[in-house]
Amino acid sequence: MPPARKRPRSYDSTKIRAAVLAQFGHVRDAVLALSPDALDGPTRLGEWTVRDLAAHVAWGIEAVPRLLARPEPAKRELALLDWPSASAGIAGLIDEHTRGLDASDLAGTYGRAERAYQEAVDGAPDTRLLPFGLGAMTLADFLVTRTVELVVHTDDLNAATGAGIPYERQALAACTRLLADALAAKAPGGAVEVRVPPYAVVQCVEGPRHTRGTPPNVIETDPLTWIRLATGRAGWAAELDAARVSASGERADLAGLLPLMG
Repeated sequence: MPPARKRPRSYDSTKIRAAVLAQFGHVRDAVLALSPDALDGPTRLGEWTVRDLAAHVAWGIEAVPRLLARPEPAKRELALLDWPSASAGIAGLIDEHTRGLDASDLAGTYGRAERAYQEAVDGAPDTRLLPFGLGAMTLADFLVTRTVELVVHTDDLNAATGAGIPYERQALAACTRLLADALAAKAPGGAVEVRVPPYAVVQCVEGPRHTRGTPPNVIETDPLTWIRLATGRAGWAAELDAARVSASGERADLAGLLPLMG
C-alpha cells in the first residue's frame, strides 16, 4: 500500500497575493513594450501568437475577480494538489477560448485586469470558495494556481520574445513547490528524492525508503528546468543529456511521470 498523502504545504496568503500582482506587473510592462511585429510572432504553444499568449495571461488574472463575483459554492471540491492534473484535461478548451479572446487593446485589458484583481482580493477571506469550472476551490488555493500560470507563461513569453521578463521570487517559489508536491502526490513513496534548490525537496516513487544519510536515488535541477519538465515544455531525456538535470540511482528516472500538466 502506498504511503498516505502528507499534509498539504501551506502558503503565506499575504505573500501569494502580492506575488501574483508583482508577476503580472512584470508581464504587463514587457508586453506593452513589444512592437506589433513581436506581438504577432509565434510561440511554442501551437498556433498561439505572442498576442494570444499575452491576452491569455490577462484572462487568467481576470478569473479571480470574475469568480469572486459569482455566488459561493456550498462545498470545496478541488484540492490544490489535484489542480495540475485536472487542468491538463481541459487544455483543448483553454486553447479554443484563448484563440477567441479580443487581444486588440492589450494596454486596456491589462489595466482593467490589474484594477479588478486588486479591488476583488482586498478584504476577501482566504477561505472564500470560488466556483471554478474544475471544482470549487478556496481563494487561497486558487491564487497559488495563478502563480503557476504566471510563471509558466512568463517563461513562454521569454522564449518567444527574448524579453527577459523577471521572475518574482515568491511566485517562482510557489510555482516550483506546487509542481514538486504534485509529483509526490502522483507517485507517492520514498525511493526517490527530487531536489529543486532553493525552493523544494520532495520524496516520491514506491520502493525502499532511506532513513539516514544521502538517499540512493536523487534527482536535482533548477526551478525553471523543473517547471518546463512538469509542464511539458522540456523532455526528460533532453534535459538530462544537456546536464540541466542530474540523476543518480537506478530509480532516478521521472520520464514516465512527466509532464504533470500541459
